Amino acid sequence: MLDDSLFDDPARLADVDNRGLLRHAALAGAQVRAATETATEVGLDDLAEGRPRALVLIARPGIALGVCRLLAALAGPRCPVPVVISDAAPAWVGALDVVFAHSDDGGDQALAESVSVACRRGATVVLPMADDGPVAAAGAGRARLLPPRIPVPPELSFAHVFAAGLNVVNALGLVRADTEALADELDHEAERAHPNHEPLVNPAKTLALRLADRSPLLWGLDPVATAVAEHGAYALGCHAGVPCDVSAYQQAVTRRALHRAAAALGSEADLFADPDEAVGALLRVFLVSARYDAASEAHERAATRDLPGADLITPGESVRDDAVLRSAVLAARFDLAAVYLGLAAGTLNGPGWPALAMH
Repeated sequence: MLDDSLFDDPARLADVDNRGLLRHAALAGAQVRAATETATEVGLDDLAEGRPRALVLIARPGIALGVCRLLAALAGPRCPVPVVISDAAPAWVGALDVVFAHSDDGGDQALAESVSVACRRGATVVLPMADDGPVAAAGAGRARLLPPRIPVPPELSFAHVFAAGLNVVNALGLVRADTEALADELDHEAERAHPNHEPLVNPAKTLALRLADRSPLLWGLDPVATAVAEHGAYALGCHAGVPCDVSAYQQAVTRRALHRAAAALGSEADLFADPDEAVGALLRVFLVSARYDAASEAHERAATRDLPGADLITPGESVRDDAVLRSAVLAARFDLAAVYLGLAAGTLNGPGWPALAMH
């Protein structure tokens, strides 16, 4: 049961957040700065010396899949280098390839094997992981380790892994990203989402309230926004126990019965709908839009015309038109909203936390 009165009481929020998750979620900017400093110290400049045959993104279970999909989406379909997302090193990986790999588990034996194979075959391997455990050992002396310097739970490490990946694609010339500007924007988002700010002016609390009590349909309006939506579903599953449907909007349109149900929904009116009247009354559509160029703006206009009652999730006008900045701000907002929702719903030791779980 959601106790939304918690959002108006910073003192109670601090009491129930005994793991400091809101504070950890607000450290995304610090994570970006730390990862960039580590990348500079480790040295990635030589990646620009020659274009690799392929960039292989190895995403093991956890935070990595959303990060890798976002990096691939930012590189785009016209990327001069093939970008491959896999959960293991491809059979063909070799000395001409760059491998970026992450797992939440430093003891991930499958990833350790992939790292060992890639290093043995001469690939350049970058690991944004701790420098201990089997994975790090598999790349010892050969892989470039970018261990996290800001201690946060693995499910809140999106910014560290993403910043490490950005430094790789920056060095390769595949994506242009200003990591200092990114860190600043993430700091601004954390400030906007501060527990002392009431929901009316707090985008994370507002999003948490909209996500409550309905099954969210997170539909991305372009590949970048869809990758963010996938991370949003991951965050909501980790912290709030909320199952989500995630889809690219073009794919969602082809699921005609669900799209018709979504089109029939209002927005505010649905708050008073009888859930027994229709399956659609149990749903809420969220159109996720990074809106960073003319094409993504056109996608947004078309989708909101089709679904005028849908909630539109954007970074806001204060974030400049840059795909990296706007997508990362949205990802951070989902993290913060998921933690707020988890605390209010009792899935993270909030007011509704089962007494049995405290023993």
